[in-house]
Amino acid sequence: MALVDQYEGDVKKIKSNILQMCWHMRGGVTYDEAMNMSISERNLIAKIIEDHMETTKKTGLNYF
Repeated sequence: MALVDQYEGDVKKIKSNILQMCWHMRGGVTYDEAMNMSISERNLIAKIIEDHMETTKKTGLNYF
């Protein structure tokens, strides 16, 4: 059962990351589209979001 619990936790983390990515993309990527992306594609988008957040903090611009 420990392995099943680990897998369930992994699935929750993936879904959470995908939902956060969709929120940040403001409709630019749907949940279904994100679910069909490879891990490397999702990681690249996550890096873009992270970079954008850093820029927003440094410049003091509002982030909506």
